[in-house]
This record gives sequence, C-alpha cells and structure tokens, in this order.
Amino acid sequence: MYLCFVLNALVFEMKCTYVLWQIQVRLKEYLRGSDSNWFAIFFFHKTLQILLAVLSGFMYFRMNNLHKEDMNFKKIVAVDETLLNEAALEQLKTIGEEVVVYHDFPTEEEEVIRRIGNADCLLVSFRTPIRRRVLDACPNIRYIGMCCTLYNPESSNVDVIEARKRGITVLGVKDYGDEGVVEYVVSELVRLLHGFGNVRWLEESTELTGRKVGIIGLGKTGGMVAEAMRFFGAEVLYYSRTRKPEAEAKGIAYRPLADLLTEAEIICTCLPRNNYLLGEPEFALMGDRKILVNTSVGPTFEVDALKKWLGTCKHSYYLCDATGMGVARDALKDIPNVLYTPYISGKSIQSVERLSQKALANIRTFLSEAPQV
Repeated sequence: MYLCFVLNALVFEMKCTYVLWQIQVRLKEYLRGSDSNWFAIFFFHKTLQILLAVLSGFMYFRMNNLHKEDMNFKKIVAVDETLLNEAALEQLKTIGEEVVVYHDFPTEEEEVIRRIGNADCLLVSFRTPIRRRVLDACPNIRYIGMCCTLYNPESSNVDVIEARKRGITVLGVKDYGDEGVVEYVVSELVRLLHGFGNVRWLEESTELTGRKVGIIGLGKTGGMVAEAMRFFGAEVLYYSRTRKPEAEAKGIAYRPLADLLTEAEIICTCLPRNNYLLGEPEFALMGDRKILVNTSVGPTFEVDALKKWLGTCKHSYYLCDATGMGVARDALKDIPNVLYTPYISGKSIQSVERLSQKALANIRTFLSEAPQV
C-alpha cells in the first residue's frame, strides 16, 4: 500500500509540475503581445505555485504516516511467559497498535489459538507448541518471535518449516542465558564434589582439578562449560557431530561418543532440544561413579534407561535444573541420586535484559526489511 501511494504521489506531482510549466510558457507567449494587467497574471502564477507546494507537503505528510503505519504491527500477542522485562513490554506498545501479553502457559491448542486470534505478530517461549493447526487457524501471522534459542527447525516447538513455507518469518534469540547455565554447572559440581549440600560424590572431597570432564555438544553453551572446566584444571574431552579444530588447538580433546562415555568421570550434555543420545547401551558404557549433568532443554536420554542406570549405579548422580528436567520430573522426582534444582539456571536479571533487547532487535529488523504491500 505504501509503495503504491508513493508511486501515485510522484506521478501526480510530476503532472502538476508539467501543468505549471505549461502555464508559464503560455503566459510568456501571451505577454509578448499583450497590454493586460501584469500584476493579475503574476498573482495567478504565484498562487498556482503555492497550491502545488501545499499539495506536495500534504502528500509528504500522508506518505510519512503511511510509512509509520506499515512499519508497525496491527496486533502483537505474547502467547505465554516469554520472560521479556517490563521495559521491553512497554517498547512493544510503540510497534504494535494492540499488545496482549500472557504470563502463563496454555495447555490446550484451542487456548493457544484463542489467544493469538487475528494477531500478525506472535511472541512465544520454548514451551508452547505452535503447529500447523495453529497456523491454519491464525492466518494473519506475519512474524513469529521465539523468545528462546532456535537451534534448528526440526527440534523447535514452532513448526518453523511450515511457517516459512507460508511466508512467515521466524526468528530466535541466541546467546542470552549461557552465562547463568555455566555458573549453575560449576556451582552444582563443586557442591557435589565437596559435599557442601550434604551429598558427596566420593568418600572424600575432591576438586575439579585433574578430573576428566566430557562435554557432549560443543556449541556456545558447551564451549563455555569446557572453558570453565579448563579454568579449574579439569581435563576436558568433547564429542560433537563435527570436529572443532579451534577447541582442539586449546587442548580440548575429541573422543568418539563411546570412548567419551567410558573415559570421562563427569559428563555434561549441551544439546539442542529433542536430541536423545543416551540409551541403555550408552549408560552401560558409563558404569558407576559417574556424574551426568544436563544443560539442554528437556532430557537428552531415554528416561527409563536413566532410571535403570541410577538404580543400578548407586554412586552415580544426575544433575539438572528446571529446564533440563522438562517432562521427566514425575518419573525422576523420587530417585535419591537425582539432584534437581527447581529453577531456570539461565534466568537472571542480566539474561532477561539480553533476551529482551535481542527479541526487540529481531522485531525491528523484520519491520525494516519486510516488503511493503
């Protein structure tokens, strides 16, 4: 709409300019042989110029307003608790004519559809599924802002592939909560190794120094955990689908998964959501007196296989926070060697601020680049 208006306005102004030029030409020709009132003709000519200037100003004002309208959303809905802070929620009001924010998590798809309604901008956390049926029922959606990390389309709670087929832009937020996750891993390991929380891994307190730590998944979080372990003097191994020459140059040694599970004493999974690498064969390789830490969203293992391992290997432990526990809470809550922290380790004042700013930046990027129709 904005582009069409601009083109029409330019054409109209060109026509007006041409007409004014024609009048000037005719006036000059007329005045060469005429004794008519020069002042009246001059006044008529200037009046035309003023009218054209006023009309041009109106056109510019209207184009500017239309541009601002097209640069905003009609309706923004944060369909669940996205963790955006108050300042960010206030900012949403400047880029959406209507803003609706929810602070809980809908459990039924019908409720998700009802909340979104006719919104053209949807904000969602990693917990609420947005599948094909939701997209079918909410055809006005132009933009989906995932207020979480979008590792890959296949493991996302949003049907990213289907959304993009429909021309819907889907953007996630990277690198906002990793610092808190690393602090959680370090703090919980130190507590368990030294027995500060009334549970101790070995008979005597031990430092991280000299311990073999295996990282499964050496992305941003995994890389930061690896660096933290190295800082404390641990020997760090890693397994990843692709080799990481930069990490290996720092002394972080690659191992095939089976070798890492056998060799490492402490194993930390830092994987995208819905990646299940550990089953009964993998836990059998680990054996007893091992610590498994999960920083991923939800389990990275078969729950029954983990339960069997913990039941057999009484001196082994599983550590996770609320994000890592996910849907396995009921199945694992009564197992004594599951050390569960019922908080989101990646949530802090700093991480919420980073998340909020990056989510807003994604929205502004979309609005500035979206084609105007």
